[in-house]
Amino acid sequence: MIETPTGWKSWLALNADLSTYGQFLHYYLRNRGYSWFVRFEGLKDVLVDALYKQRGKYTRPFLHFGTIGLAALMVVFGPMVLTKAENDNRQLVMAPVLSTAQAFAPDFYTAQAEEVKQYRGGEIIKHVVVEGETVSSIATRYGLESDTLLWDNKLSVKAKLKPGQELDILPIDGVRHKVVRGETIYSVGKKYGLDGSQVQAIVDYPFNEFLNDETFELAAGQFLMVPGGVVPQADTVDAPRAAIAKKLTPDAGTVAATGRFIWPASGLITQGYRFYHKAFDIANRGAGPILAADSGTVLTSGWPDNSGYGNRVIIDHGNGFQTLYGHMSLLQVSPGQRVNRGDVIGQMGSTGRSTGTHLHFEIRQGGALLNPSDFLK
Repeated sequence: MIETPTGWKSWLALNADLSTYGQFLHYYLRNRGYSWFVRFEGLKDVLVDALYKQRGKYTRPFLHFGTIGLAALMVVFGPMVLTKAENDNRQLVMAPVLSTAQAFAPDFYTAQAEEVKQYRGGEIIKHVVVEGETVSSIATRYGLESDTLLWDNKLSVKAKLKPGQELDILPIDGVRHKVVRGETIYSVGKKYGLDGSQVQAIVDYPFNEFLNDETFELAAGQFLMVPGGVVPQADTVDAPRAAIAKKLTPDAGTVAATGRFIWPASGLITQGYRFYHKAFDIANRGAGPILAADSGTVLTSGWPDNSGYGNRVIIDHGNGFQTLYGHMSLLQVSPGQRVNRGDVIGQMGSTGRSTGTHLHFEIRQGGALLNPSDFLK
C-alpha cells in the first residue's frame, strides 16, 4: 500500500478548507445582500406610494429637504476636500526634480502662453510721469526702447517730461498704427520698414485682429501693432545704393558647409529671437567685420529693393540652410562668390530701418526663420 506524503495531505486539507469557506462566504453574501435589497425596495415602494397617493403633495418638501441636505454636506465637507486638493497641488508643484531624465521641456502652447503673459496681454497702459523721470528711465522700466515711447506719444527727442503728464506704454517695441481705407498688412509693414517675411510679424502678433483670419483683411479705423516697426523720417531721400568695397574678399573656390555656425560678429545681443522678431540683433558701437557663419555661395549682396534690411548679404550653404546679414555699412563680397566659414563678408552698419549700428542675423531653412540660439554656442 502506497502512503500519501505528509506535505501533500496538508495541501489537500487546506484546499478543502478554502473550498468550504468560499462556499459559505458565497451563500452568506447572497442571502444577506438579498435581504438588504428586499428591505431597500420595500422602503422605496412605501415612499413612492405615499407620493403617488397624495398627487405630489410631498414632492416639493422632499425636493426642498434634499437640496438643503446637499447644501449642508457641501458646507461641512467642501472645505476639507478643497484643502486636501490644494495641498496635493502644492506638493506636486514643490516636488524637486530628481534627475535630468525627469525634466521635460514645456510644450509649444505653454511656451507661447508665457510669451503672451510677458507682453501684458497686448494691453496699452497709462503711465503718469513723476518728478525726475525721463523718457529713457520710463522705457527701461517697461523693457522698451526710448524710440517706442517717443513715436507713440508723438514726442521729439529733445522733449522734456512734466510731472503729471500721461504717456501711453505699448506692450512691445514697435509702432501702433491706425488703419485707413485701402491699407493691407503688406502696405502697413512696408510703411514702417518691414518687408517680405518680416511682415509675418504683424500676423504672428497674437493681439492683432483681422476681419478675415485667412486673408488678414483690415478694417478702417482699427489699431494695428507693428512689432519692430520704425517710423520713417519726414524728409524723403533718393533710394540708397549699396556700398561695395573696392577690395573684395577673394573667392574661396570649392567649398562645403560644415553644418556648424560660428558667431558672425562680436558685440551685445540687443534683441533676441521672439515670435515677432525671428532673428538676432548684435550691436557694437565700434562696428567691426561681419563673418560668414558657415561656408557657402553668396546669393545676394547689396540693397536691391530699398527695404528695411538695408545692405545685406544672403549666403546659401548648400545643405538646406541660408543665412542673412542685414544693415551692413560695407559689402565685401559679390553675388555668386564662394566663401569659407569665417571669411569677412562686410562691415557692421546701420543702413535700412535701423536705429543704431548693429547686425541683423537670420538663419533660414526651407523658408522658415530658425532660432539662432539653437545653432550658436
